Amino acid sequence: MSKKVTDITEELVSPIVDELGLELVDIEFKKEGKNWFLRVFIDTENGVDIEDCGTVSERLSEKLDELDPITEAYFLEVSSPGAERPLKKEKDIYKAVGKNVHVTTYEPIEGEKAFEGKLMDFDGSDLKIEIKIKTRKKELTIPYTKVASARLAIIF
Repeated sequence: MSKKVTDITEELVSPIVDELGLELVDIEFKKEGKNWFLRVFIDTENGVDIEDCGTVSERLSEKLDELDPITEAYFLEVSSPGAERPLKKEKDIYKAVGKNVHVTTYEPIEGEKAFEGKLMDFDGSDLKIEIKIKTRKKELTIPYTKVASARLAIIF
């Protein structure tokens, strides 16, 4: 079995972002319409700017051209994950404690599979989220093993 495009890209881009003091947040390889897109999301505590994205894009593009691991024609995009960045790894969830999050689960918890609220705590096995039900607040415990996806949320 050949390696996935996202795995190859991660191997190539990791040393680049490390050297620049950036964080690799996520990599996607998706077909949209007739076109393939290789998207690399980078960030830092203080955010990233267009120059950071440009530098990573140029250096990654050179590596991809050298190895030519992708058979399909594609567009490379390097950007910030945005305000509602995905929380892919445990370390991302630890960093999100005290912030608003949106979490979906593989199976219902108290009849629901989507939750939005303030992440109060994460101990490596459970997320504690304070959710609002009408006017009252309730703390909910979600086992990390049941989390399908999580991202930061902007709650109005």
